[in-house]
Amino acid sequence: MTESLSLTTALLLGLLGSAHCLGMCGGIAATISMGQKSSRLPNLLGYNLGRLCSYALAGALVGSLGVIIKDSTSAIVLRTLAGILLISMGLYVAQWWKGLVHIEKLGNKLWALIRPTASKLLPVTNIKQALLLGFFWGWLPCGLVYSTLIWAATAQDALQSSSLMFAFGIGTLPAMLTTGLLAKQVQTLLANRNVQHFAGLLILLFGLYTIPFRAIIDI
Repeated sequence: MTESLSLTTALLLGLLGSAHCLGMCGGIAATISMGQKSSRLPNLLGYNLGRLCSYALAGALVGSLGVIIKDSTSAIVLRTLAGILLISMGLYVAQWWKGLVHIEKLGNKLWALIRPTASKLLPVTNIKQALLLGFFWGWLPCGLVYSTLIWAATAQDALQSSSLMFAFGIGTLPAMLTTGLLAKQVQTLLANRNVQHFAGLLILLFGLYTIPFRAIIDI
């Protein structure tokens, strides 16, 4: 595993990209929290656990592919692509450039197959339903997830990539869990331009750090 791959970094990527998560999944989380008061938190937790499991599974899949192409040139290409996508994500989070939405369209065909099944789970009435909804909704086309997936794939190990994606998911939890409970306050904070610029800049800088410039020059 390279020096840039760590669970802490994955968690920070999720935390810094939370504004994007609210835009993609916040509506569903808010809908779940509108259910019966006694079941709001359990269902919200179940939904998010399902979402994290889908990220972990996706991480395992891309990590397995990484094992197959475990040569130095492929690793350099993968890290470079990951860095570019993270830079794009940073620009998106900071609201400086939204070109990443075109990358999200790549997952539309898969989502078209999954969405009908996910929609049948609404409205959520129990934790099992919430867990399944979260697992299916985790495959929603998302530039932040795609960027982090490519980054996690550079571990070239199924277990490590899966762990990184799970940690990334944990990083998104503070915003997602409070969406239903403190929706207005959280949205106001994440909509603050200074917060967006700071989070986006950090992701952008990490993207630059991820690109192996020295290795590229040596090729």
